[in-house]
Amino acid sequence: MNRLQNKVAIVTGAAGGMGESIARLFAQEGAQVLASDIQFDKLLAWVQEFQKGSDAIECIQHDVASESDWQKVVEKTLQKFGRIDILVNNAGIYQPMETTEATSLERWNKILNINLTSAFLGAKTALPALKKSGKSAIVNISSIAGIVGGNGAPYSASKAGMLLLTKDQAIEFAPFNIRVNSIHPGGVMTPMVEPILPTDPAILDGMMKAMCPLGRIGEAIEIAQGALFLASDEASYITGAELVIDGGMTAR
Repeated sequence: MNRLQNKVAIVTGAAGGMGESIARLFAQEGAQVLASDIQFDKLLAWVQEFQKGSDAIECIQHDVASESDWQKVVEKTLQKFGRIDILVNNAGIYQPMETTEATSLERWNKILNINLTSAFLGAKTALPALKKSGKSAIVNISSIAGIVGGNGAPYSASKAGMLLLTKDQAIEFAPFNIRVNSIHPGGVMTPMVEPILPTDPAILDGMMKAMCPLGRIGEAIEIAQGALFLASDEASYITGAELVIDGGMTAR
């Protein structure tokens, strides 16, 4: 407990799934959190329930591809909590896999803007506050699709871009004691992924045993635990690294 005591964090894409798990866990570990998502009604519902027992989480509607929205998020965080120590760029979308030939430029741009440009905007906008922190961290939620192919050109490109954006910013921001790392989940049971999974538990179980050495799909809290570690002072000498949390899928 209290691994993030006196820290202030922004967590994007927090209406559900990994983002919600990260925001909740950070607050439980002592952080004050601004949770954001474009799906504000869904976000507000769980945050209001959480606020019945704690004032550690506030929320805001947020289009992560909008520079002006990022400015509002940073301003609200500073107004409410006075500082920013942690930025978790979790927001993203996954489109069904399509061939390059079948992918429109509009879809390509949408996926790149939400999955990759958003992380650039987040770091750029929060940077002045992160510099003032003196000991801060950015955690970018990428995917194993950023390491291996087979997940559709735009999605894979966006997640691979996140990997190298992380490494480049780790070098750029190191003089300010800002650490930047990425997490690369494999299959995780989230509201975004669940609709594309087999509905028959036996079929899902068989699929995961064939794909994943640990033989099961991941849980959102398992990604949140990785984010907690990288955001905490326990990872004080880790920057520019990629943490793969995939049950061994990419070890084959």
